Amino acid sequence: MKQKTNVMRMLDAAKIPYRVMEYEVDESNLAGTHIAEQIGLAYEVVFKTLVARGDKTGPVVFCIPCDREIDLKKAARVTGNKRIEMVQVKELPLLTGYIRGGCSPIGMKKKFPTYIDETAIICDEITVSAGVRGAQLLLSAEMLIAFTDAKPVDLTMS
Repeated sequence: MKQKTNVMRMLDAAKIPYRVMEYEVDESNLAGTHIAEQIGLAYEVVFKTLVARGDKTGPVVFCIPCDREIDLKKAARVTGNKRIEMVQVKELPLLTGYIRGGCSPIGMKKKFPTYIDETAIICDEITVSAGVRGAQLLLSAEMLIAFTDAKPVDLTMS
């Protein structure tokens, strides 16, 4: 990448190593599985970032493998909410500073409670968005969890 994103600058400042993995953006297909195929990584190490709103906690962030679906009942339970709804796409930029397909768990406008699917802990490295469409960052799952204060929990449908 020619320009560093805020996510990269934050990781640099924290001395967390990462590798940039670029891909061609296809506006008609922003699916994480499509991105995983382009960068040549298994679905289970390419994580997507989802933003939701809990009835008690307000905004919460979830990171799950790109080929999985979030289980909103599990998500509500682990976050202390009775109900969770996904944030509408048009709300993302105002709430997080990111657009759909470029949402990262790092560097949002505010620090929201963050939860990562427990499968991340069995991976040495995972990818998350670099904060823009067209770039993923490959980094230590352990370091990402520590840096974002993410809680590893079971989040996906069985």
